[in-house]
Amino acid sequence: MSGKLLFTCLFTGLYSFSFGQFWDYSDPIKLGGTLNSEAEESIPVFSKDSSMLYFVRTFDAENKGGETDQDIWYSRKDENGDYIDCERLKDLNNKFNNAVVGLSSDGSKMYLLNAYDGKKDLEKGIAVSEGSGTGWSTPVKIEIPELNIESEFFGFHVNEKEDVIIISYRESGGLGEEDLYVSTKENGSWSAPLHMGNVINSTGFEISPFLSKSQDTLFFSSNGFGGQGDADIFYSVKQGSWTEWSKPMNLGERINSPKFDAYFTHSGDQAYWSSNRGDVLRSDIYMIDIYTPPPISVSCSATDVTVYKGADGSIDLTVTGGAPPFTFEWSNGTVAEDAMGLEKGEYSVKITDKVGQTATSTCVVDEPPMPIDPVIASDYENFEFKYNFGYNKNKLSVKRGKLKRFVKDIEKQLKDGRESVTIKIVSSASQVPTKTFGSNEKLAEVRAENMKYDLIQHFEKKFAGKVNVVVVSSTVGGPAYEDDSADKDKYWPYQFVSLKTE
Repeated sequence: MSGKLLFTCLFTGLYSFSFGQFWDYSDPIKLGGTLNSEAEESIPVFSKDSSMLYFVRTFDAENKGGETDQDIWYSRKDENGDYIDCERLKDLNNKFNNAVVGLSSDGSKMYLLNAYDGKKDLEKGIAVSEGSGTGWSTPVKIEIPELNIESEFFGFHVNEKEDVIIISYRESGGLGEEDLYVSTKENGSWSAPLHMGNVINSTGFEISPFLSKSQDTLFFSSNGFGGQGDADIFYSVKQGSWTEWSKPMNLGERINSPKFDAYFTHSGDQAYWSSNRGDVLRSDIYMIDIYTPPPISVSCSATDVTVYKGADGSIDLTVTGGAPPFTFEWSNGTVAEDAMGLEKGEYSVKITDKVGQTATSTCVVDEPPMPIDPVIASDYENFEFKYNFGYNKNKLSVKRGKLKRFVKDIEKQLKDGRESVTIKIVSSASQVPTKTFGSNEKLAEVRAENMKYDLIQHFEKKFAGKVNVVVVSSTVGGPAYEDDSADKDKYWPYQFVSLKTE
């Protein structure tokens, strides 16, 4: 292609895409099969699954309007991935310039250059047809208010949601040869064209727009921003409204050549465009394979604070996969890879790589317990407990009554920092004979051993190694038995178990 076609148009991407997602890609190659010919091929537009490629062929004697006409052609992809058996799309070609400028998301609507109604074939505008594959209905003109194209070069681009049309044409009051305008659909009607601003429009020409599915990245060709040759492909990122865009960036010398490069489109993991690079006069369709980076993942390792209420904790991140460089967003505002100078707490981080992949991780930084002033055992209060049994009774519960309070007081001291405590047991039985235990000595011993066992079992659950329980004595005491067991007050003081801490 030695210069601009008589129109410029491009079909929106089938996948959410921005050039920043080109982590890497293959060297450009010219499409194989029979798609490229001695004629001129341009403006690739794909069906949703990429199995069918629509394109424009110029300077082919088979075109309906003759060799200088521009017709829509199509090709199906074979099992080897090549587009072969190219044919004209007969339903939609007439003796004037024809091109596909958009497909709906379900592929049932095709947007086309110019009107298709008798003498209106000469009208510079846009039309829509319904169908699929190679069978399409008679196109119907789309009304865009205040659109008046008088220049020779113009084109359209329709997004797959069918609510945005980008127009390339020259209008009085514009910035350059051809500028980019946008019309949006609201309540079933299209708005008047809006100039897209002086950042992406130059004093040269801007043609062949291609809008990403996310509608935040615009690709187009221009001769007004410098570059490799006659026309280069650029991209710009939307900054807010349709008139706010970032400074256009050149796609670089691997894609752009010293000649004419335009009509960039993206389908799946491949990108396509037209170029007459090398020593040829007429353009062919080229492509690249887009390499996707490995998924990004992250793990973290925390180093705890060394002193209570300190701030010397840290978190070390390990990032694998993804496409560097990475950005880091910590919950505490840190933007470095590793977080330093941390207090006790939970910290989360979001990692984003060059192509927008993200991963998150959370780490917990701990600290030592609050220090307790050293206290010697003699500084702690000691507790005493005594319980008097009825005849032959020998067991108490640490979960009830005053014994429960005795145990709780010991637990509180241990929690407050007492390193250890000894509980001494003294037990006794009266002189009243016992048939159950055989002897009063045995009854006193059982009372002491039961108490020791229950205390050990209780404190081992939370304070293992800190509570020592010993039986100091188990004795028989009180007045001699005079066959008067009914006098309980006489013998009651000598039937007991007593506890004391130290």
